[in-house]
Amino acid sequence: MRQLKLRLPLLLLALASAPALAEETPSIISPEGEHFTLTPVEGGFMRLDKRSGAVSFCTAKEGVSVCRLGADERAALEAEIERLRAENARLKTAAAPPSTLPREEDFERALSFTERFLRRIMRLFREESSNDGKL
Repeated sequence: MRQLKLRLPLLLLALASAPALAEETPSIISPEGEHFTLTPVEGGFMRLDKRSGAVSFCTAKEGVSVCRLGADERAALEAEIERLRAENARLKTAAAPPSTLPREEDFERALSFTERFLRRIMRLFREESSNDGKL
């Protein structure tokens, strides 16, 4: 709804700024189902996006059309892009698997247990081998 409020003043301004031109030249309306409606205005034409309601001022120079969004629409688009970036970052953080690697302290503790175990096993083997020779 807020976007509609932002676009409505631009559309009214565009229509009010070129009433004489609009009376002389009929509007160029895209066929039903098309995405844009074009209306000639002084210095170019206004392009209305029929799906989003965005209004752009377009000019044609050297066979190339250049369209610029109104300031309100540009600010709304930039705000939406920033919101989506923040949401994307939040979702990436939430989806990242937690680290499964042990902490340094955990690693050192496990290594200490392993070392003690191996020393005890080696001592038992030495004792067994020395007892085998006595029998």
